[in-house]
Amino acid sequence: MDYNEFRHLADSWGLVYLFALFVGILIFTFWPGSKKKADDAANIPLKGD
Repeated sequence: MDYNEFRHLADSWGLVYLFALFVGILIFTFWPGSKKKADDAANIPLKGD
């Protein structure tokens, strides 16, 4: 595989991969029940040991 073939692969399928990753992150973020996990993670610095 030379540079031009790799660049063509990255231009076409790389965009599809990154878009699917973006949609997956959005689904994970807005999934019902994720609010409690996000709130727990946001309060970690405020918890005293």
